[in-house]
Order: sequence, then structure tokens, then C-alpha cells
Amino acid sequence: MAGHSKWANIKHRKGRADAARGKLFTRLIREITVSAREGGGDEANNPRLRAAILNAKSENMPAANIERAIRKGTGDLPGESYEGAVYEGYGPGGVALFIEVLTDNRNRTVSQVRHLLSKHNASMAESGSVAWVFDQKGLVVVSRENTDEETLMMAALEAGAEDIVEEEAVYEVYTSPQGFGPVQKALAEQQIPVERAELTRVPQNTVPVEGNTAERLIRLLETLESEDDVQRVYANFEMDEKELSDLVSP
Repeated sequence: MAGHSKWANIKHRKGRADAARGKLFTRLIREITVSAREGGGDEANNPRLRAAILNAKSENMPAANIERAIRKGTGDLPGESYEGAVYEGYGPGGVALFIEVLTDNRNRTVSQVRHLLSKHNASMAESGSVAWVFDQKGLVVVSRENTDEETLMMAALEAGAEDIVEEEAVYEVYTSPQGFGPVQKALAEQQIPVERAELTRVPQNTVPVEGNTAERLIRLLETLESEDDVQRVYANFEMDEKELSDLVSP
């Protein structure tokens, strides 16, 4: 599996400092609001919203905050109007970058992203330059403590899952975007707890990085993800797992 996936898992294991948690809550609230606006406030019929709520709960976000974000999305409460955008670029070592944002001011966000890339010896790319590198997939993560592989495979594959990857502490269930909702529903019906779920992007190919290049790349990715407007950053790198774990900040 590509370094990006292992990077996400290592960050999840290490946890987050309080300051980073505040930024995470901002990102999660925006995702809930936009999901509710685009697909409705009923999580049973809105897989993206269901995943956003699950992820918020896994980070111990208060129920009142979640409900308020949903109501802002459905228009029952006033709130900011966010729109999605993507930016593409190249990082240290020629690694492809695909950056998803939710913003209320595109000019501000693109200026900030461009500044951060330049500061870390990376560059913006033309639209479509690297998008082809990444396939959109649904990702459902299940702790190995909560189920066995055979039970998970039967439920997930029958619901349309494409692949199940066994990691150190979790199973990663990959689906097509269309299969994301049915797989979540199937696991819920089998009472298999889901640790987190999201629509993600998986690289078709990877670029090996190490040493100083690896360090500069991880610092760039962490800096980009610390921005409130940035929802997700995808990168097609491959790296030794121990080196990656040492570089990722807790």
C-alpha cells in the first residue's frame, strides 16, 4: 500500500495535540455541513454525511456540535457558505500532490496553498496534471479487535467491496464511490463497528522517497493539512514505514 495510506494510519495511532484537534474539529464541521447541504440531513440516505458523523464521533466531538453543523447544511440555521475546490502540484522528489479544500474564499485559499508549496520547495501544477494519478475510492476502516477477517470479508465483499487490506491493527476496506454507502450499511447490519470512513484517493503508482527528501515531503504534507481550508492532501509516495513513523509528528 502506498505511503500515503500508512501515513494516515500512523497519524491516527499517534493521536493529536489539543491545538491540532481544534483544527480537526473545524475540518470535520465543514465536511458535515457541506455533506448535509449536498445530500440532505438524513444520514441513513447520505453515505458521505454518515461517514462525516462517524469520524466526528470518533474524535469525541460533542453531539450538539454535530447537530448544529447538520442544521447549517440543511439551511435550518444560518452559516457560512463553503465550496469545494482542488489544487494539484508537485512536492519534493517529484511526488504528485492532490489537495482538496472547502473554503468560503477561493482567492484567499489558492494564495495560501501556493505560498505554502513555494515555501517547501514544491509547486502548483495545471488542473488535470496529476489528477489522473489518483483513483477515487471509498475507504472503511475496521479495527482487527472488533471482527475477524472471514466475517468482514463475507459482509463487505457481498455488499460490493473491491479489496480488503490487512494492516497492523486494522482492516482497510476499499470500495468504488458507488459502493461506499452499501458497504457501510452492510457492516452496520452485521454489527461490525467502523473506526472511520471516508471517500479517499488511491495512487495508481508511487514515487520512492527517503532521507532529506522524505523529511521535506512530510513537513509539507503536515503544514498543508494544518490549514483550516484544506480537507485532505493525497500524495503518491512510498517510504520505509519506520522512517515514516519517525517523521510524522504526534
